[in-house]
Amino acid sequence: MNSFLSFNVLLVLVLLTAILLSRGVEAQTCKPSGKLIGVKPPPGECNTDFDADCCKPGKSYTTYKCSPTDRRAVLTLNDFQEGGDGGGASACDGKFHSNNSPVVALSTGWFKNGKRCLRKITIKGNGRSVVAKVVDECDSAMGCDEEHGYQPPCRNNIVDASPAVWKALGVPRKKWGELNITWGDAQS
Repeated sequence: MNSFLSFNVLLVLVLLTAILLSRGVEAQTCKPSGKLIGVKPPPGECNTDFDADCCKPGKSYTTYKCSPTDRRAVLTLNDFQEGGDGGGASACDGKFHSNNSPVVALSTGWFKNGKRCLRKITIKGNGRSVVAKVVDECDSAMGCDEEHGYQPPCRNNIVDASPAVWKALGVPRKKWGELNITWGDAQS
């Protein structure tokens, strides 16, 4: 009887572990919300400064309304100044921002319909950390239109940062583009 009880306890533990692990994986998963088809930008309407991409006519782009829960992200480069590749004024305050200020745009899920607007986050990467202000959304659900500068939808794990953030993280200019980082809400 003792070995029967031990077997049942072990079986329950294995099942509980499997359930918890599957929920952990599920919590990290963010499923696509749809697709959109790229259009050809009108002449001069897609700014490729800072190596930004323009939508490709007929190409299918995956869209997301969510972001991963673990906040592992890819840092990308954005120009928040008027006329830059970031498109229009920032969603949070309707203003453009100096590239000398540590500001970021977060993927749609992390932006949380503006709930993180003008709040600070801590970004860790390249062995350093920097505090930056959220001023915009890197739209993962829409793109390839005038409002988004005819750029594709953002990936769902992006922290799109000004040059000031890259400098603060000590990344050499020739390596700016993409960097694996983690981030979290800054302590006030």
